[in-house]
Amino acid sequence: MNRRARGFTLIEAVIVMLIAATLLAIAVPAWSNAMAAAHNAAARTALAGSLLDAVRRSALTGGEVVMCPDTGAARCKGGVDWSGGWIVFADPNGNRTREASETVLQQIEALEGGVRVRTTTGRTRLVFQPNGGNAGSNVTFTLCDGRGVNRATTLVLANDGRLRQAKPGAAAAQACVYGS
Repeated sequence: MNRRARGFTLIEAVIVMLIAATLLAIAVPAWSNAMAAAHNAAARTALAGSLLDAVRRSALTGGEVVMCPDTGAARCKGGVDWSGGWIVFADPNGNRTREASETVLQQIEALEGGVRVRTTTGRTRLVFQPNGGNAGSNVTFTLCDGRGVNRATTLVLANDGRLRQAKPGAAAAQACVYGS
């Protein structure tokens, strides 16, 4: 009686491990790209929602609303990097600085997944006026993540409150990705 032992041979086990390693090598980058895209879309949605809510609130209440990068303590900080989150607050006295008596309408926490958001140079806060527009010039938000310069995108807010998505210029995309 010739009974063959059951189980895997060493060669069979090595082949299975090579196939699993190949599949894993293909799946990990695809999964990473999918996660980066999801985080970027979530950040873009949060930003667009905050902008549109600020426009709507200022138009409905007849008062100014300010949106700015957050220090983490519901206070505006200077700079064009909004990746640490932002706040939207009612500004009845029009001084563009959040005081303890002024209502925070939204506070968005730091962005996840390595997503970065930068505004046009010089636009460290946005002031939405009762007519629904924002004071100053158009503002462009550039969003990017670990997928690189070619995957960067922008949200452009016109003075009259219209919002559109576009492709950033090379310099804006590089400044977003590389933090320059």
